[in-house]
Amino acid sequence: MVYSYDDTNIFARILRGEIPNKTVLETEHALAFHDIGPQAPVHVLVIPKGPYVNFDHFAAEASAEEIADFTRAAGEVCRIMGVGPGEGGQGYRAISNAGAHGVQEVPHYHLHILGGRVLGGMLKRAD
Repeated sequence: MVYSYDDTNIFARILRGEIPNKTVLETEHALAFHDIGPQAPVHVLVIPKGPYVNFDHFAAEASAEEIADFTRAAGEVCRIMGVGPGEGGQGYRAISNAGAHGVQEVPHYHLHILGGRVLGGMLKRAD
């Protein structure tokens, strides 16, 4: 599959330092920062530094090093923010939206880490 990455999207601009952010963690291949419109007491976005549009694009084309670093960064964000059940937290939700049906707002792969309260059910059944 061919993906077209738009390097003018807001996350690309954040990565270039054109737009400030409230950084939680930065690694070689990932950046995590607080969402500007939080949907929970904890709402952090984890993004790869590479030009990936969504999860399947990242999974198909990112290097093993990028994937490992990103995954470890997301886990570290859970620890830093105190939401990981193994770290004394009460849990979290990790969400990645993709495409129109997934209601993806920014065409740069990003993982939402949400926690700090009960988040409710996932989706309503499509009976």
